[in-house]
Amino acid sequence: MQKIPVSCFVIAQNEADRIVRTIRSVRPWVDEVIVVDSGSTDATIKVALAEGCRVMAQEWLGFGGQKRFAEAQCRNDWVLNVDADEVVTPELAREIIALFKAGEPQFVAYGMPIQMVYPGAIKPRPFARDHWYVRLYDRRVVRFRDSSVHDSVVTGGHAVGCLKAPMHHFSMRSFSHMKQKLDERTWLLARNAGRSLNAAFRLRLVSELPMNFFKYYFVRRHCMGGMMGLKYTLIQSRYRLLKIYRICSRASGTAEQGPGLAPGT
Repeated sequence: MQKIPVSCFVIAQNEADRIVRTIRSVRPWVDEVIVVDSGSTDATIKVALAEGCRVMAQEWLGFGGQKRFAEAQCRNDWVLNVDADEVVTPELAREIIALFKAGEPQFVAYGMPIQMVYPGAIKPRPFARDHWYVRLYDRRVVRFRDSSVHDSVVTGGHAVGCLKAPMHHFSMRSFSHMKQKLDERTWLLARNAGRSLNAAFRLRLVSELPMNFFKYYFVRRHCMGGMMGLKYTLIQSRYRLLKIYRICSRASGTAEQGPGLAPGT
């Protein structure tokens, strides 16, 4: 397969059990795959090297900082970001390859749907509607936000193209793993939230759980996931409420510090 002038970069920590399928979903058609490891204690580095990736170590700089570091290591201006628990589908690969057949793509950045896959499943639920993120872009024009909490590409008003095919997100090794990730994420968001809260924000202690249940179960269509979809919705709704509670508690000076958050946990 002819490769396109795109560098794919992956940030990872302790992803030896998942990163192979990520790499193999892009390695045949991108110019290079770069893995930036932030202190794995498993075989992540060994596995990535065996798969033909360029691997480098970098202490954790925060979500945005780590991805900006990875951007800088790429030898191509066009870059594709894939997380170590994500897989580029064959349909998405063909769509991206087609963008470069006539030379430079029309837009400076492209977004795509990211579809959640439940633990033990091999594909998303029917009619999945989870997230839409910019992951393919020209780093000369747009880049990831330099943030310790958020890892979104700042497009700065530039027009963004839309890819139709999805990337699959195997975010959870299990529902226990999901709870652990969400617990750590809520602490991270609470620690980085402002100390001054208005009354409207505190009212979310009442509205957050039902509002998020509706959003996840109906708007994002986890109602199509059977009992797994219901369980996912309940867990997400609970931790969305817990995030608001922890932010309010920290603002009032009554919250614990909470654990740190590392990538790949």
